[in-house]
Amino acid sequence: MNQQEFWNIKFSKIDYFYGTKANEFLSSKIDLFTNHKSLLCLGEGEGRNAILFAKNGFEVSAIDASDVGLAKLELRSKDENLNIKTVCMDLNHWIVDKKYDVIVASYLHMVKGEREELFRKIEDSLNPNGYFIAEFFSTKQATYNSGGPKDLDLLYSIEDFKNHFESCEKHVYEEIVTLDEGIGHQCEACVIRVVIQKKQTSINKF
Repeated sequence: MNQQEFWNIKFSKIDYFYGTKANEFLSSKIDLFTNHKSLLCLGEGEGRNAILFAKNGFEVSAIDASDVGLAKLELRSKDENLNIKTVCMDLNHWIVDKKYDVIVASYLHMVKGEREELFRKIEDSLNPNGYFIAEFFSTKQATYNSGGPKDLDLLYSIEDFKNHFESCEKHVYEEIVTLDEGIGHQCEACVIRVVIQKKQTSINKF
């Protein structure tokens, strides 16, 4: 089963599998980038984060493998008179062709062997001083029953981020939180929270 088939089945079970409220951690960081404009949501699913940021004046694009999930996002954005660009694509096929001020993701399930390339693309896609803000399930989440995969290859450690994003300032930490996101994420969970900012590069002129 490919990514699109997997997520289409999940998103067809209920109106909004992870609810309509944006991820709490992502929404809590919105004041960090009030002077930023363009924002990309990765693995955005049914669009709960994209809707929040579009309502707050960002130029939002959203990528996801599920056409079912993106159709829900498009319907909500139309109902709320928001302009959100959607791209139906497996992130392994994402080609960096634009820079963004902010990139966000919540619970992006990429297997360990595919992360290095994805992280490189994220870093390359950030404007100087741009942010990558994300929340992922920790490897310790395998012992919890609040949602997320049980396969350790789909779970993350702090080192996954500290060993990448060399041109960035990194604040990465593990935390126990209580999730309340639709039927998909409920109760206590162990997550990795990421705030990464690309450094401003200076050019010496001779």
